[in-house]
Amino acid sequence: MPKLNFRLDEALHTALMRRARGANLPLSVFIRQVLEQAVDERKRYVFSSQDEILATAIQILSILATSVGQQSPKALEQGMTQARSILLERGLLGEGDHP
Repeated sequence: MPKLNFRLDEALHTALMRRARGANLPLSVFIRQVLEQAVDERKRYVFSSQDEILATAIQILSILATSVGQQSPKALEQGMTQARSILLERGLLGEGDHP
């Protein structure tokens, strides 16, 4: 198997590390999958199998958040604060989304 060595600027490396952690993958596996996506003639998204699970989870959590918000706005606010903290920790928030 050929081996590649290349340099990344610090910001790109940090962003890739966050995305790899968010996908629960080692950096090398994540980068290999991103490169596979770049050469895939069908232009499919590498993590598409997780997209359906994510969409379902978002729908369920949206329904739950609506219900909790109606019953206890304070509990919803605390839960959203915790969720933002977890998302930030995993590198899943954009720069403008930081609390």
